[in-house]
Amino acid sequence: MNTFGFTILVGMVVAGMSSGVLGQAVPAPPVNFSVRTGDKTAIIRWESGDRTTLGYYVYWSTNPTGPFTSRTSVMQTQPYWVDTSLPNDRTYYFAISAVNTSFTEGEKSQPIAVTPKELSDEAFLDLMQQTAFDFFWYEANPEKGLIRDRSQRGSHASTASVGFGLPAIAVGIERGWITREAGRKRVLNTLRFFADVPTDQPSNGTGYKGFYYHFLNFTGGYREWSSELSTIDTALLLAGILFSKEYFSGNDAEEAEIRSLATEINNRADWNWASPRSPRVSHGWKPETGLLPYDWAGYSEASILYIIGLGSPTHPLPASSWSAWTSSYGWQTHYGHSFVIFPPLFGHQYSHVFIDFRGIKDSYMAARGSDYFENSRRATLAQRAYCIANPKKFTDYGENLWGITASDIQGGYKARGAPPDWSDDGTLNPTAPGGSFPFTPTESLAALREMYNRYRPNLWGAYGLKDAFNPSKNWFASDFIGIDQGPIVLMIENHRTGLIWKHMMKSEVIQRGLRRAGFKGPGVGNDSELPPIETVQANGYPNPFVTDVRLQIVLDQDGKATLEVFDVQGRQVHREEKYVERGEQHWLLNGADWPSGVYLVRIRHNGKETFSRVIRQSD
Repeated sequence: MNTFGFTILVGMVVAGMSSGVLGQAVPAPPVNFSVRTGDKTAIIRWESGDRTTLGYYVYWSTNPTGPFTSRTSVMQTQPYWVDTSLPNDRTYYFAISAVNTSFTEGEKSQPIAVTPKELSDEAFLDLMQQTAFDFFWYEANPEKGLIRDRSQRGSHASTASVGFGLPAIAVGIERGWITREAGRKRVLNTLRFFADVPTDQPSNGTGYKGFYYHFLNFTGGYREWSSELSTIDTALLLAGILFSKEYFSGNDAEEAEIRSLATEINNRADWNWASPRSPRVSHGWKPETGLLPYDWAGYSEASILYIIGLGSPTHPLPASSWSAWTSSYGWQTHYGHSFVIFPPLFGHQYSHVFIDFRGIKDSYMAARGSDYFENSRRATLAQRAYCIANPKKFTDYGENLWGITASDIQGGYKARGAPPDWSDDGTLNPTAPGGSFPFTPTESLAALREMYNRYRPNLWGAYGLKDAFNPSKNWFASDFIGIDQGPIVLMIENHRTGLIWKHMMKSEVIQRGLRRAGFKGPGVGNDSELPPIETVQANGYPNPFVTDVRLQIVLDQDGKATLEVFDVQGRQVHREEKYVERGEQHWLLNGADWPSGVYLVRIRHNGKETFSRVIRQSD
């Protein structure tokens, strides 16, 4: 039996006590129950019926009318109960009472019926997905849409958790776990928060230059833990936002606002600023030290970062960013599988949560007769083969117990993987087979079932399979982590229905990014299929200027652009030409030798003209 979560030993309060203390009213029983049943397991969740509730007692019976006896001798401080030792095919009735801050116990709730049973494969996948979804629904600040990094009480929010949580809400809607109205409201609150927080000034707030801090205060939404302004966590957030833009396609005002806010948030991310060593992108920025001195290179989860950056309509990365990214790959062969290596499996999963790489190839993969989906399949199979070979002789590694990635370990958190061996310490992770489900559905299902069946008493909790376990050390994690729960619910859904892929591949940003990275194949649009980026008025700053003025414009196509500057007499004082890519472009002009006055700037590009006025003033 697993009581899960924090407990308070019975001392001052005894199950069944009903007399008031200090004159406080008897607390109302809990309300709004939900149940997740499995093979010998049940998760019962409720909401407090009283603001003064301190904790809960759990009672059970095999008869709906009782008598009810205590299921546990300790008071539960979380609004759920997890049972892992219930015989199958028998109905049990649970009743929950509340205890208030005066240690007064109230009446029991109405009985909740629970009937555990052996699960078919489809029912088992339902349970895996729904319990992972519950993390994103219940570990959230519903007013701001922020989602905790982990299930631990007091945990801060994680920007990447929000990115995974947005499409998880769509899965919940499609599977009937929540209503579209409730899901839409949560998504709208999320996008309103990120759109409303200022990101134009360096600070310890929420973000800067359209990027957001790795960890945010769960209540206030400001920077936590002196964390970095993270380019990859922002990319995962933007991926979730771009998905929401495509999924919420209705004509009502709320869904229209979601689409508008999604465009606004995505367009603020200044990828050029985040690339001080262009064409590669920095890992992030801190207000204390500036842009971090290392860039995204070597294969990892950052494919989604480069594709979103390449697809930006306002601050796009140069097309050379993708070739710079692929030039740092390592192609190796392990256990009969040849693939681009990245030992922790999350690097082969995160980008695939959002982008359907099946059958589309860039020049790197085309030259090797593969694609990124196949690459992830081989990496997953190679890791399973490594666990079967078990070169370090860890306990229980085998054909149905495999999966190594970044997670909690005994005493901390660490990225681990294989092959090649990267700090493998015997810790296994449910998110590894779960997040690889589309690549290896048979092997992943067998691994998840083995973890559930063999380790259920210690590994099963309020949100499904806990983050990690180490059989060699008889250690089991206590927490669930958002970035590990996300791939479970989303990649199983991609395997079953393709929901996230189907909507995400409609995104103009993703399509533009794939095209500019050189991807070809079914599902990748060409120039004629991509809607044009709206050409806007060129802006000059500073304006007025003394020495230098920077011109900024968003162009709708690749091609040659001509910039001309005229004085008020119509005389040309400057002219230059250059080949430009679609998206945001900058010209830095030195006007120190121009007389003071007003100047007209004309930019001609693919048969279109745009104008701007700048003012040169004397110093």
